Amino acid sequence: MTTIDTATITVELPDPFDPRWNRLPGIHVGGRRITIDPAEYFFRFESSTWLVADWELVKAQLLDVDETTESTVEQLALDFIKNHGESTSDAARVLTAAYGVYTYLFREEHLAGLGLPQITADHLRMLREAATLMALNKAELDGHISNVGPCWFFPAATSVVFDLDDATGGMLDEVYHGGWFNEHRRIESIKAHAALGGRLVHGCQSVPDQSGGVVAPYGASMANFRDDLAEFKAGWIEQVYARRVTAAE
Repeated sequence: MTTIDTATITVELPDPFDPRWNRLPGIHVGGRRITIDPAEYFFRFESSTWLVADWELVKAQLLDVDETTESTVEQLALDFIKNHGESTSDAARVLTAAYGVYTYLFREEHLAGLGLPQITADHLRMLREAATLMALNKAELDGHISNVGPCWFFPAATSVVFDLDDATGGMLDEVYHGGWFNEHRRIESIKAHAALGGRLVHGCQSVPDQSGGVVAPYGASMANFRDDLAEFKAGWIEQVYARRVTAAE
């Protein structure tokens, strides 16, 4: 039987996170330092290992490589993971890699061409923070979802932490999982997520469905993923929303 490491997770990231993350159970943010108690933070925590590749290596050897008629971008990412992916039980390493990935993907230079003038640089910061924490979520090759934290339910978590209304939270979710509505950015996403050992997949059809997503290994069963997600999401979304701060508070 596999032993799950439930020791406290601590990481220092390059930039400070919003202190309102402390509204969620099991996570404490103090500037750049983030501490997570897995027993309190996760709804489901069945795996304390993750597949990662060095982000600096991804930047140097993958981001500028173009696909060809013989090798698609997905194949490039898969081959890179096969050659450079490592299993780690160091959650801080996962979070550090994720912050590199999402600082790259949600960089401000994209704002001008996004076609959503209501999205600001501050919204990109929210996306970077929430997506970084989502990297601790995990799906297995058989499609079973082994780790689920509050940030699985992106609009719910961002509404609690950043005091967003449902419309704004949903809009951010679309920017997160829509590849920014652009094939060039989707290609960037596929390459960058090689640092987190897979590709970004979602259980939702659209914002109202709010089924979240995870960086899943290539080859994972999406049928089992869908079925597992359908069984648990409603009750856990409700628990996230219960942490909302009302005007009276």
